[in-house]
Amino acid sequence: MTVLLPIAIQIGCNRSNEECEIPSGYKENIASLDILRMEDLFFGDLSKDKMMSNLESYPQFTTAMFANMGIENQDQLADELLLIHQDSGMVELYQEVKAHFGDISDIKNDLEIAFAGIKYHYPNYKVPAVYTFVSGFGSDLIVTEDVIVIGLDYFLPNDHKFQPVDLPYYILKRYNKAHLVPTIVTAISSQFNKTKLTDRSLLAEMIYYGKSYHFTKTILPCTSDELIIGYETDEILGSYANEEMIWGHFIENELLFETNPFEIRKYTGEAPFTDVISPDAPGRIGRWIGWNIVDDYQSNNDLNLMELMKQDDARLIFKNSGYKPRRP
Repeated sequence: MTVLLPIAIQIGCNRSNEECEIPSGYKENIASLDILRMEDLFFGDLSKDKMMSNLESYPQFTTAMFANMGIENQDQLADELLLIHQDSGMVELYQEVKAHFGDISDIKNDLEIAFAGIKYHYPNYKVPAVYTFVSGFGSDLIVTEDVIVIGLDYFLPNDHKFQPVDLPYYILKRYNKAHLVPTIVTAISSQFNKTKLTDRSLLAEMIYYGKSYHFTKTILPCTSDELIIGYETDEILGSYANEEMIWGHFIENELLFETNPFEIRKYTGEAPFTDVISPDAPGRIGRWIGWNIVDDYQSNNDLNLMELMKQDDARLIFKNSGYKPRRP
């Protein structure tokens, strides 16, 4: 069992946000965003007629939010939602969400900057309709090309008495307001992240995630790496301090072209740590290495974001990245 080296110094090559400023081109694209607070329409003094009216008045939201309930008849759907949203526990959850998210101007501002950044790189990008909701921990985020639905109950403070059930801490700690917009942008990146579906290798998955994090960092340049990948600061620094050893594990075990999904999951799947490398290595370490490879590929080939995201050949990205582990 390998034990990673302790962190003795600050790693100089870590992507720092000191003196960060939003690019001027992004600022020119900022437009006011209207976030619809749908939770306010589904709680309180509701009748079936009001519920039906809400469902009919917002068909885009209704389809995105409730289609997976498997109820095709809107009359039955209204009855079911009335029962759910008049439950005392749901009402209390709604009240707690309103107490913590009565003012969401900071989320609105961050999303406006994010959408401006995307439009700067993709001028034809159409900003989706954005809704908030209280789902009773049924849905955290829905992100499509046309709609974003934010389940605000998932993003209550980590010490709040209401928390999603059956989520381990290493995942739960990413469910808070600070991680919200970076998570949305990473989800949006899938619309632009081209990949060869025939390449099922570990390298291809590493590069896919690396491109998604690179996209998010480009769109949100003042957002820390921690909030983008969901690591703690000591995990980021420890990974840089031990990058050479971590990379050596991939090379010595000839893992890059591994196609066994069970093996791939060990390096890119959700886990508290990557135990096949070290109990001190954070989970999803393959995604982090992929991010470094993609950064080097972009830098060494002078590509803009659109060109980078269109490149679907993971092997070519790796070959032309010139990637080498950083040394502390």
